[in-house]
Amino acid sequence: MLNWLPARVVALRAKVFEKVNGDNAITFPNSQVGPDRFQELYSHPAANGRSKGAGLSDLFWYWLSPGPEVHQEHLEAGPRYDDVARATRTFLAGPSDDLAAAATRCTAKVLDEVLRGRVTHVRLRELMMPVWAEYFYELVFGEPCPRHARDLIVAHATDVVTSLKCTGLRHPARRARLTRYLKVRLKDVRHPLPATLTEDEQVHYLQGTYFNTAVVQMAEAMAHLLLALAQHPEAAQRIGEDRYFAHVLDETFRLYPLFGIAHRITTDDIVLDEHTSFPAGSVLCFSYPAYHATGYRDPDTFDPSRWENTAARNVHHIPFGVAANRPCPAWRLSPIVMRASAREVLRRVTLHSTVTHTRSLPSRGPCLLVRDGAAPRRLLRYLRVRDRWEDLWRSVVQLVLGTAMVLHAHHLRPAGRYFDTHDTQGCPVRH
Repeated sequence: MLNWLPARVVALRAKVFEKVNGDNAITFPNSQVGPDRFQELYSHPAANGRSKGAGLSDLFWYWLSPGPEVHQEHLEAGPRYDDVARATRTFLAGPSDDLAAAATRCTAKVLDEVLRGRVTHVRLRELMMPVWAEYFYELVFGEPCPRHARDLIVAHATDVVTSLKCTGLRHPARRARLTRYLKVRLKDVRHPLPATLTEDEQVHYLQGTYFNTAVVQMAEAMAHLLLALAQHPEAAQRIGEDRYFAHVLDETFRLYPLFGIAHRITTDDIVLDEHTSFPAGSVLCFSYPAYHATGYRDPDTFDPSRWENTAARNVHHIPFGVAANRPCPAWRLSPIVMRASAREVLRRVTLHSTVTHTRSLPSRGPCLLVRDGAAPRRLLRYLRVRDRWEDLWRSVVQLVLGTAMVLHAHHLRPAGRYFDTHDTQGCPVRH
């Protein structure tokens, strides 16, 4: 069934991305900077440029619009970033019990809507999207999420992640509906918004941080976690043990990191030693999957037991980035709410899936939710065949649409044009 085709197409897509980005990008770990020095380079104070000067930035800004110029991941260092980061930490803070209870409640609400018969077929990412739309709406506005708002958030987040996976084109009009809604609700948020941003930028901050990145990343993370549990039922049976759950989560993040490539632009020369240096303006691409695959026995095997005598801080494991270079602001919240959500799912159903589990998960994680008893064998056989055929045609779609969007982003130059007229703190510049 041409099982080799998806991997070949993924490799070809990567070549297209590299070609469009130009010749100044270097991907690590490599022969020059191996896994043992990966974090040393990643943590270097001069590896702190976020968007200005990288062709790859145009592509990410294209995918993350509207408002990529105030997206926390892409803001350059300075007062605006400090202000935005402070606001985000405030919104994501709270007692662990309260954060977990909200995740349980939002998960239960969506499951009540979805589970109708003994066996329910879902795509795990799509199952989790409304859960986290509900969750982050409550976190931002301090009240239950109206169905209309949830639909807007899910439509927006789905459009973003679909274009990121290159399984569909982006739809700016669909995203703009959420922008208009948030502009009306701007004064209703629970905490002060970044004062260094204009009103329009504050709207885009809300949309990009909580209803794009947060919803998408949490839905992806939960899809990976639940899919791993579906395909490793022995792990699912022990998920009630806090310590074992931590091992499962560490292994899930190791094998299926949410970040593929994190790119940084050097703002000054970096000299690691007499043989290894990078001039200012270099684009450094840090590959999480490649780094997470080094230093482990059987790195391609899902094995939570490997963490029983290993601390994550002592191995090649950076699911939330590195502390010295803007780690993910949800590093504390994510494990708490994922544990609560996963336990609510497994309290109600058992999980069964035949799909090939990959880091990018373009399949969205097809899975059977079974209330009691075993999944029908005939249905599982059908899904196994269907999943393989989907992998084939989807890989071709990704190649075609991915190439089209890369070329379109290269033509539009959203990041490049922005920095043609603004400095790194968003102020207009005169030429």
